[in-house]
Amino acid sequence: MGRFLFVVPPLVGHVNPAVGTAAALAARGHDVAWAGHPDLVRSLAGSDAVVHPCALPGDVPPRPADLKGPAAFRFLWESFLVPLADAMAPGVRTAIGAYDPDVVVCDQQAVAGALVAESLGRTWVTSATTSAELVDPLAAMPKVAAWVDELLAGLRGRVGGDAGGADPRFSPHGVLAYTTRALLGPAELPEQVRLVGPSVTARPAGGDDFPWEWLDDSALPTVLVSLGTANNDAGARFLNAAAQALGAMADRVRAVLVDPGGLVGGRLPEHLLVRPHVPQLALLERLDAVVCHAGHNTVCEALWHGVPLVVAPIRDDQPIVAGQVVDAGAGVRLRFGRADAARIGAAVDAVLDPARGHRKAAEAVGESFRAAGGSASAADHLEAVAAGSAGAAGSAGSAGAAGATGTTETAASIGGDDSHDCHDGEVRVS
Repeated sequence: MGRFLFVVPPLVGHVNPAVGTAAALAARGHDVAWAGHPDLVRSLAGSDAVVHPCALPGDVPPRPADLKGPAAFRFLWESFLVPLADAMAPGVRTAIGAYDPDVVVCDQQAVAGALVAESLGRTWVTSATTSAELVDPLAAMPKVAAWVDELLAGLRGRVGGDAGGADPRFSPHGVLAYTTRALLGPAELPEQVRLVGPSVTARPAGGDDFPWEWLDDSALPTVLVSLGTANNDAGARFLNAAAQALGAMADRVRAVLVDPGGLVGGRLPEHLLVRPHVPQLALLERLDAVVCHAGHNTVCEALWHGVPLVVAPIRDDQPIVAGQVVDAGAGVRLRFGRADAARIGAAVDAVLDPARGHRKAAEAVGESFRAAGGSASAADHLEAVAAGSAGAAGSAGSAGAAGATGTTETAASIGGDDSHDCHDGEVRVS
């Protein structure tokens, strides 16, 4: 059987999809290990996960709450992704030497994994947990693209010894993209991209103190409001506006507000429930709408369950994902900085209105997700790569084939566009 090493950044939204793929491989008898932050990986993959530790960058400055657009993109690369790659590289090199994997599965934002694997002549596959990079967000900004290329060239020289030349975000052996055409749209993709669908899998069992009986006390539609766990700095005004909007809708909804930072103030009516955290996957089975920041994981998990969305993107990849939700008809978009109680309330009413068709569109996207195969299709491709199968994309420009289940979408049918920014319910561990 094969040996697979998953290299992941300290970001929850990037580890979770890999957890499902790793579990699918393990269920087939393959050996799986990780390179990353041990505590975070084990909290998501299980306490028995084999984790080769990688260092984290020290003294990463906090990102200013109002930082958006090009400035946020520059901060992401200069202050986080490049320092993270420099810090992780020695641990990744040690992990590959000790574990001797057949395939290294590298998260698109853990670029040290790709650079080190390529420098050692190892086969590596990219794990793309958000679709932002897939649509070439920098195509209209050649100077920014050249700047990123310079950063990557410097990294390659430091951690890869100038070996190789592939873009560390796009392995020639395949890119596992956890989405489908129903959400992504018709954007033209590199042909080594495999649209495997979201990897939605059960979380490790933990203390579940959610008051499920509260859900049973009313037949009104239930709305979840969540900005993930990486947006506390920017979320106070929005969460309080959402509480005000939903508080005035007692005759037609009840709502759960996720507030890990304790930002929602004042006395709240009984039909609003504020929690620091929620068992999101279990809760989604009983929801009628989600109000969120358009983080890719939250969006995909909601659509997997056929739940329509109100999306208010803050920064990074979120504007791209929000646009995809609207284009799919599965929700409505708000401008985060202008979303007051009136606008949020109107948006919630809109996605709950059957005549608008948002629920039906969300269900259609969810059906495409399940048909694509998710973690099973991702595992199919990784098995093919490990076996040197003719169906695997062994070199750049090789089209490849669908996985053994026949459910993996490829980029062979296409045309289109969109534009940039990055993350989801993510937590940086420091």
